[in-house]
Amino acid sequence: MGLPRFAMGATLLLLASMTGRVAANDLATMLKFTSKQKDVDYEIPKPEQLAKCKVEVERVGKNVGWVVIGPEGQVLRRFYDTDGDNRVDQWRYFQHGLEVYRDIDTNQDDKADQFRWLNMGGSRWGIDRNNDYRIDEWKTLSAAEASREAIQAITTGDVAAMQTLMITQEDLRELGVTPSVAAKILDGSSNIPLAMKSVMTKSKVLTAKSNWIRFDAQMPGSIPADDGKAKTDLQVYENAMVVVEPGPALVQIGEMIRVGEVWKLTQVPLPVEGDKITVAGGVLMQPLLAGTTEASLPASPQVEKLVKALQELDQKQPQLGAATPAELTAYNNRRADMLLELSSLAEGKEEKEQFLKQCADGIASAVQTASFPQGLDRLLKLEVDVRKTGPVSAVPYITYRRMQAKYSVDMNTAEEGKRDKIQKDFMASLAEFTEKYPQAEDTPDAMWTIATAEEFSNRMKEATEWYQKLARNTSGSPAVAKGAGALRRLELKGKPFAIAGKDLKGNPVSSAAYRGRGPLLVVFWATWCDPFKADLPQLRALHQQYQNRGFEIIGVCLDVPLGPPAAHGKQIQDFMTTYKMTWPEIIETAGLDSPAAVQYGVFSLPTMILVSERGEVLSRNSSVTELKTVLPQLLDKK
Repeated sequence: MGLPRFAMGATLLLLASMTGRVAANDLATMLKFTSKQKDVDYEIPKPEQLAKCKVEVERVGKNVGWVVIGPEGQVLRRFYDTDGDNRVDQWRYFQHGLEVYRDIDTNQDDKADQFRWLNMGGSRWGIDRNNDYRIDEWKTLSAAEASREAIQAITTGDVAAMQTLMITQEDLRELGVTPSVAAKILDGSSNIPLAMKSVMTKSKVLTAKSNWIRFDAQMPGSIPADDGKAKTDLQVYENAMVVVEPGPALVQIGEMIRVGEVWKLTQVPLPVEGDKITVAGGVLMQPLLAGTTEASLPASPQVEKLVKALQELDQKQPQLGAATPAELTAYNNRRADMLLELSSLAEGKEEKEQFLKQCADGIASAVQTASFPQGLDRLLKLEVDVRKTGPVSAVPYITYRRMQAKYSVDMNTAEEGKRDKIQKDFMASLAEFTEKYPQAEDTPDAMWTIATAEEFSNRMKEATEWYQKLARNTSGSPAVAKGAGALRRLELKGKPFAIAGKDLKGNPVSSAAYRGRGPLLVVFWATWCDPFKADLPQLRALHQQYQNRGFEIIGVCLDVPLGPPAAHGKQIQDFMTTYKMTWPEIIETAGLDSPAAVQYGVFSLPTMILVSERGEVLSRNSSVTELKTVLPQLLDKK
């Protein structure tokens, strides 16, 4: 049923004659209207408050209609005629006096066909094309909101909703993305239903009960048109992540591309399962070879025809669990053959290399999903053939994916007790890869994998050496900044420490202000971090016990905003109030990619750094248990 449209004229005269006083049944009628989208949080008065509510006639410019006023004088609803036909065409809903959502009828058919979230409600703007109150396309959608919509779509199995979020061939054509790059981007959305089913069937992290908590990504990057990948400037998130609960757990959203006012996904969300290795990064932020651009290599008619055939093949991709092994093998072989043919037809070296990389990606992915057992042999053959025929610059890329695919197969088929050796052999192969291909695009990721594995095993000397190698890498990969930060973190003890920022009110907070007063604990935290919540009672007790002797705490909040700055600030302030956090707080807004986190290599929370009264680091990874012993000793020496 559509939204009933009020006839305005006679009723407005009646309401006006009553000088704003409305019968109870008129107020009840107004409050019966509800938002056509479910995920809207708006104010609903309690039954005992209805006597203090009222309905008034309102005219604002050309808009005329009713306003529902709550018991404290706040606006609850506005129902407007905005086109002068004496019938309501906008239904607006409020929370704490601010409009958070509106239903809009733009074609005078008595049904809302557009849905807007506003202020604290967000910035989404959806359009319904067929009068079923489902959003068929987005007019405005932020990256964070797109990630939330994607998690909801995949956990509910809503394929249609997921399709509205995915990049399309038309989108890429509108942006002027070159054909070979577009083909590779579309590879991640070739079979959305199968990808969604595969994730929900296999994942232990993402379930029907999972809820989106926050968007976690570095700042978006701008790719200029003269970079050779598109005819227009592009805005891209290279590898966005989200945090979901229960867990908390990470889900990889992957590369996101802005199309007009809408952020689009290039792949179905992929949960990070335990220590499973995933390939970070997207297509658009991969470097082109010096002296070449794709824009100078237009696709031939044969290439365009084959790209279209490849897309049609992907649309008919056999489904895991339903297709026979022979059908899956035939599909994967045919797909690889087509990509190799595209590579041979490509007119430029860069384009040839991209099709080869796409071929390697597809085979490796199929191997890791156990849908192409013969894929390892095919990857090895591809590697051998490209070594002979070129372009040899693609060899490291293919080799790295062959190594990852083999590691995945070996770990999934290993007998009990043999995984440690497989892990050790894989680390050795990664080390060999970094030596053989020091300039390869995957070398920083290989170094990062080795370094973190060494640190997790408490082999700090080896971890430090690998972080040092990674920090010296000149590729500009995000992994390099992480490596430099981790190295700095490991080497903090005994060195001067400084951190500064602003609190929720914009006031400066600096560790330098506490120098000479006593020991200082700097705590990196986030509202979603359960271990931090568990530590807070003891941290609060230590602060109260020793503050009068000079012990202080500075927090560094690494929450990512979920909405407007005011709402974000309120969320943090409410958390601090609930947990009685009385010490100063530096507020960062880019999560673990915030400058303060990267500067000191913080990638797990909470991280506590204990600093002496002289400003030198006493412990780079303190704990509540350690503080109970160390603090009395430090303060007794004063």
